[in-house]
Amino acid sequence: MSKFSDRRKFLKTTSAATIAALGATMPLSGLLSSMKPFGKQSSADTVILLWMGGGMAHTETFDPKRFTAYSKGIKSNDVLSTFPSVPTVLDGVHFSEGLESIGKIMDRGTVIRSYVAADMGHILHSRHQYHWHTCYRPPQSVSAPHIGSWVARELGPINSAIPAFIDIGQRFTVGEGEELKAFHTAGFLGNEYGPFMIPDPTAGLESVRPPVGMSESRFEKRNQLYKELMNQGAMGEYGSDYHKESMKRSMEQAYRLLKSPEAAAFDLNKEPRSSYDIYNTGKFGLGCLMAKRLTQKGARFISVTTEYEPFMNWDTHENGHTRLADMKKRIDAPIAQLVKDLEQSGHLDRTMIVLATEFSRDMMVEGRPELKVQEQVKQPDIINDIKFYGMHRHFTDGCSMLMFGGGIKKGNVFGQTADERPCKSIKDPIVIDQVHQSIYHALGIDPETNYVVEERPFYTTPDGKGKAVKELFG
Repeated sequence: MSKFSDRRKFLKTTSAATIAALGATMPLSGLLSSMKPFGKQSSADTVILLWMGGGMAHTETFDPKRFTAYSKGIKSNDVLSTFPSVPTVLDGVHFSEGLESIGKIMDRGTVIRSYVAADMGHILHSRHQYHWHTCYRPPQSVSAPHIGSWVARELGPINSAIPAFIDIGQRFTVGEGEELKAFHTAGFLGNEYGPFMIPDPTAGLESVRPPVGMSESRFEKRNQLYKELMNQGAMGEYGSDYHKESMKRSMEQAYRLLKSPEAAAFDLNKEPRSSYDIYNTGKFGLGCLMAKRLTQKGARFISVTTEYEPFMNWDTHENGHTRLADMKKRIDAPIAQLVKDLEQSGHLDRTMIVLATEFSRDMMVEGRPELKVQEQVKQPDIINDIKFYGMHRHFTDGCSMLMFGGGIKKGNVFGQTADERPCKSIKDPIVIDQVHQSIYHALGIDPETNYVVEERPFYTTPDGKGKAVKELFG
């Protein structure tokens, strides 16, 4: 691989939105703030989003129903959960088998059992993930910012050497890579507020160092040359002046991190072996470890993903039971340890941890009972093969989330789904604009925050109508 290719890879890690993306962003002749001053009161400084990309089945994780063991000849419609339930630390609250460690720390947080995903016609993961992360339904005439970018723009970094928005674990070289890029961006807010991408936490330090073979002095010269080219208008017609300046600032942030001792937070080899081994269940577990280290160094918004890749991980179109048994091993210990470590270090009170997914799954229903959509998975009425034993269809009418820290009520269960199919939300349904505004509420960001784009206000949630769910807070 050429040195030029190495340099290009390094530049791309500064943000998911590169120079080419500027051309896709609507030019802004004047980015005018019309927001109210955000509130002085807040209960959180940092957000960690634990993203279960691919559609995590609620009845197989944090909202178990009647268990039916596998045997040839069982009826699909009789199967609600393929794992038995196990008790948590909360009286009367059970999780699905394989999540015992998380169950033991639920006295520190809230389980939400009534998230309802949007109806957007034919169900596509990339569309629902875009909607979850930006709060806007695609397509949009304006490039909508990721929630992490809104937070970075409104609050800025806690530690000037640490990027305000860091995304850990998602590659764009997998299926639907271009669709994933569409919401891993700051949109009209500008490149400097986009995510600093760490595709592999085991190679985290390589993301903040010059390419192999390039000395720091040579990198400094390259950085200076880049700034000169920007000043000379080498970007041509791609993007507005605002976005060109934002791109320059994003490069300066990356350079500042390179020169800072804070870069050591990305080096997982510096973690004590006893701690490292608990988190080391794979890329996601080590991503949680990096999130802990970065939070303790002053990160503002961190996303850690199990990674969305079509037909992999939580995207179970077959073999749902066996696949989920493996996924639980990847997430159970690291998530529980993350909560405990931040509590021990004194960071949990001011750090909101959110575990979420784009929608749930069911064995029989595609979409929701009242609005079924085209089925994407063949499910026989009678199960005679283990590959059909699991939740393989996309279900949007009931989904689980977890929230810890940052003012969230402890030992709490919010919402309820039906005990029999269809296991839909029947109490306190919550939708995405409420989730976003609850996060902004914790951070002290005013619900009417907006910017004028294309001569109209663009709010953090559509039309500024989202309301925080105050019952989630203690």
